Amino acid sequence: MRKKVVLSWSGGKDSCLALDVLIKQGYEVACLLTTVPQEIGRTFGHGEKTDLIKLQAISLSIPAEFIYCTFEDYSERFVSDLRKIIDKYGVTGIAYGDLYLDGHREWGEKTAEEAGLEAVYPLWMEEKDSLKALGAFVESGYKAKVIRVRENVLDDSWLGKELDHDFLSKIEAEPVCPMGESGEYHTLVYDGPLFSQPIQLGSPEIIQLETTNKLEFGEYRLAAK
Repeated sequence: MRKKVVLSWSGGKDSCLALDVLIKQGYEVACLLTTVPQEIGRTFGHGEKTDLIKLQAISLSIPAEFIYCTFEDYSERFVSDLRKIIDKYGVTGIAYGDLYLDGHREWGEKTAEEAGLEAVYPLWMEEKDSLKALGAFVESGYKAKVIRVRENVLDDSWLGKELDHDFLSKIEAEPVCPMGESGEYHTLVYDGPLFSQPIQLGSPEIIQLETTNKLEFGEYRLAAK
């Protein structure tokens, strides 16, 4: 019997790579789990509209589940909603797309344990391998755009860039983690091998969210493959 897990989902390259690896390893991903702080009404990690997460879920044919929480009760609500996910989908584990930050893994493992689940880290690596990981994404067939940058690290010229070989060579020259593991940049995956339909993105504009700049799409829909 295949192991059934819920995948912590941001909509970006890391969670997409995690999904790809999990499926290739024989896991069944029962649903995609995204946190939405009530204070901002957008996804926690990337500040993305939940409608775009829903489009990804439709194209991937995997249900999307949202945890609506506040910054203060984030961990508590995460655990309580995970228990509901267990009842609804019968999962035995939760998978995360974290790469190498020990603090993130400690939180994920503690949260999983409290909910009675196994914590799975399909992408876990050493920091020195992050450039190789970005290269693997570029070669994977998935398509993603940079949709958010920390303004004190990368300027607005990075917004909208495709994660391709040109991006790979340019980000390597910057004093940042090539995979943006510390939040230097965030991405949105809009097509790839597991997508039945690409997400067509239009009418972009730059908005400010806290200490970051965000590429906001005014139009988005599923298109023909």
